[in-house]
Amino acid sequence: MHSFKELVASFEERFTGSLPFKPAPATLYDPCRYLLQLGGKRVRPVLCLMANELFGEINEDAWYAAFGIELFHNFTLIHDDIMDKAPLRRGNPTIHTKYGLTSGILSGDVMCIYAYDQVANIRQFLPQALRVFNTTAIEVCEGQQLDMDFEQRNDVTIDEYIYMIMLKTSVLLGCSLKMGALTGGGLGDNSNKLYEFGRNLGLAFQLQDDYLDAFGDAEKLGKQNGGDIIANKKTYLLLKSFENASQDQRKQLEELLQSDSEGKVPAMLEMFKATGADVACRDAVAKYSQLAFDCLEDVAIPSKRKEPLMELASYLLMRDK
Repeated sequence: MHSFKELVASFEERFTGSLPFKPAPATLYDPCRYLLQLGGKRVRPVLCLMANELFGEINEDAWYAAFGIELFHNFTLIHDDIMDKAPLRRGNPTIHTKYGLTSGILSGDVMCIYAYDQVANIRQFLPQALRVFNTTAIEVCEGQQLDMDFEQRNDVTIDEYIYMIMLKTSVLLGCSLKMGALTGGGLGDNSNKLYEFGRNLGLAFQLQDDYLDAFGDAEKLGKQNGGDIIANKKTYLLLKSFENASQDQRKQLEELLQSDSEGKVPAMLEMFKATGADVACRDAVAKYSQLAFDCLEDVAIPSKRKEPLMELASYLLMRDK
C-alpha cells in the first residue's frame, strides 16, 4: 500500500506530464495550463487512487478516473472564482483576473469537457463510474447555486447549510472514493461505504474550516482570523449563534453584521462563545468525523489495507491550519 505523500508525487508526475490540452488556441488552453501548474493538495484524485488500491494494484482505469476528477475540480474552481469575483487562487491571480472573463468562462468549459474525456477512457465498469460522476457533477452545481442563493437570504437554517456544503464540497470526495473502488472491482456495499466515508469526511472538513477561520492560529493559517466574519458569510458558527441567541444577543449579532469597525471580529468571536456556537461547531466536526470513520470501518477489506486512508482522514481532521 502507498502513502498519501507517495501517491501525490506519482499523480503529480503523471498528471502534469500529460496535460491533454492542445497548443492552440493559446488564449483558450494557456489559462488551463496556468491553473493546473499552480499545484494543489490533489486530495480528490489521490483518494480515488487509494480506494482503488484497497482492491489490488492501482490500475489504468483508476488513473483515468483520477485525472477526470482533478480536471473537474479545477473547472469548478475557475467558475467559482468568477462568481465570487475572487482576485487570487493559491496566492496567484485567478484566471479571469489574469486572462479576462471570457477566457475564464471558456477555459472552465473546456476543462470540464476534458474531464469527461478522461473518464471515457475507463474500460471496466464505465457505466457505473460515469453514473456516479454525472450525479456528482450535477450536485456540485446545485450546491454552488444554493451557496449563491444563501447570500441573499437571512433565514438560512443549519440543516440547509449542511445540505449545501454536502453538495458543494463533500459529494466530490465521496465520488472520488467510489470511482476508485468501482474501477478496482469494489462493487456494491464496499463502494457505497467508501462514498459515505468521503461524504462525511468532507462535511467534517468544511466545518473544521469554518471553525479555523474564526478560532485558528493566525500565524499557522497564514492569514488574519475572521475572514468569513468580515465577509458576513453564513457559516455554521454564525447560523448556530443566531439559532441559540437570546433576543438581546440576536440584536447584537444583527448590529455586528452591519458593522465594518475594527472591533467586529473580536466582538463576533465573543458572541460565538457566548451562544455556544463554538462548542457546537467542534461537536459537529466530531460527529461527522466519527460517522466517516465508522463507514470506513464497515468496508469489508482487511484493516491493514485501510490504514493509509485512516491516516489521511486523521491528518485532514486534526489539522490546525
